[in-house]
Amino acid sequence: MSFNAVQALTEKGHDLGHATEAQLSVIATLSEAEVAVLNSVKERIEGEVTAHVEEPTGVIIW
Repeated sequence: MSFNAVQALTEKGHDLGHATEAQLSVIATLSEAEVAVLNSVKERIEGEVTAHVEEPTGVIIW
């Protein structure tokens, strides 16, 4: 099974619903390592945000 960057990002909570077809085609070319970095950054930001607010507001990283 080949790696699907768009699926891997959405499974981790990245909201790609508003991405254009052009943006999705670029996102689809990301490697597993690049997706891992984006997911790691998202997790760290959400952890920091959660520590400073009562309710997490969510984060979108492009």
